[in-house]
Amino acid sequence: MTDASRLSRDRPGPFNPARELSVRVLLRVLAGDTFAAPALDAALSQARLPGRDAGLATHIVYGTLRHLPSLSNALLPLLRGETHPKARALLLAGAFEKLYLETPPHAVVSEYVNLARTARLAPPGLVNAVLRRVERAADAENQELPAWLAAVYRDAYGEAAGRVMADLLQPQPLWLSLSDAGVRTLEEEGSVVESGPQGVDRVNLDRPLRQTAAFAQGQAQPINPASRACVDALGDVRGARVLDLAGGAGVKAAMLATEGAQVTSVDIEPRKHEAARKNLRRLGLKADFISHDLTQPLPLAPAPFVLLDAPCTGSGTLRSHPEIKLRLTPEAVKEMAHLQAQMLPSAAALVQPGGTLVYSVCSVTPQEGPEVVAAFLNTHPDFEAQAVPNLEVPSVPAGPGVLTVPEGGIDGFFIARLRRKGGD
Repeated sequence: MTDASRLSRDRPGPFNPARELSVRVLLRVLAGDTFAAPALDAALSQARLPGRDAGLATHIVYGTLRHLPSLSNALLPLLRGETHPKARALLLAGAFEKLYLETPPHAVVSEYVNLARTARLAPPGLVNAVLRRVERAADAENQELPAWLAAVYRDAYGEAAGRVMADLLQPQPLWLSLSDAGVRTLEEEGSVVESGPQGVDRVNLDRPLRQTAAFAQGQAQPINPASRACVDALGDVRGARVLDLAGGAGVKAAMLATEGAQVTSVDIEPRKHEAARKNLRRLGLKADFISHDLTQPLPLAPAPFVLLDAPCTGSGTLRSHPEIKLRLTPEAVKEMAHLQAQMLPSAAALVQPGGTLVYSVCSVTPQEGPEVVAAFLNTHPDFEAQAVPNLEVPSVPAGPGVLTVPEGGIDGFFIARLRRKGGD
């Protein structure tokens, strides 16, 4: 064998850079260092991959996380001893492509062996052997949620639970609140816009969202229809003073301001206010901001409308945040419910007589939703539960409120509308 032929044999073959990006993002997420969305967004912004490759990276990262339990079980009999985190991340991504994305097996093996060798992420021989042999289990779909969390979904959605849990494994669509001009701008760029519930459109973009003219010109705001339903549950807020409590990055504040409300957004973290202000400037909207710990009384004059979208476990957002199911525990649910039970009375004190309080969480656990509100109503007879109005997303009754059904890309939210008696 000549030196040239030996060099040709030993030189690593090509691989799509989207796969290396995916593996490195997965490595960070699986280590618990970050969540998938910010890690992937940062990596894609830096890499500037073509649209098709960015889409592949997105599918690999989210798909691997959605199917992580069954993928781990499929790999387990093929591995001996401890597997290095880098090798595990690479094997999980490769197994996802082979078993769920249905990339041709020979292409999967070739790409991931070359990636392992070139990027020094795993022993190439191990990758070759494992990815050639890995097979999908017959009952894989029943392995994707922890047993306790699957029981929560079955209790919440009854006969529809199987369909709902299967839907959580599908890619998440992009939901945008769009102005009429935004719809026209996106369609002119080649994107496909489909009307959805709560006035939120389902959009298939032809380019990354931040590169669209609609986003740059303040004509588009990402928001899930279930999240928008929390805002709509307040009713007509035009010209009214509204307190947006635990407002975070200000997405609901933006929706309220769009409806003509005078919004004050409150959150414990000042850094979130900066993100909210930046977003509102992009949208051409305004709101006031206050930093405060809502487990303590807030010295503000009562308002006719108060929205408390409380911090929660996010168990209703597993389609868009699949890593949550890998980290969530029953103990964490109890801790979050305790925090919510402290915040709700503080929010209630800010509601004027005759006013409306909406309590919402993007969780489907009973402790964080119905039980928090029921306990509050038992000790606050000056409040009464009302039917949730303006609800277009599918929902089921849940004690003093409703649970939206997390199907078709809609998140699972508990929403309760409460009225403070008096003021007639």
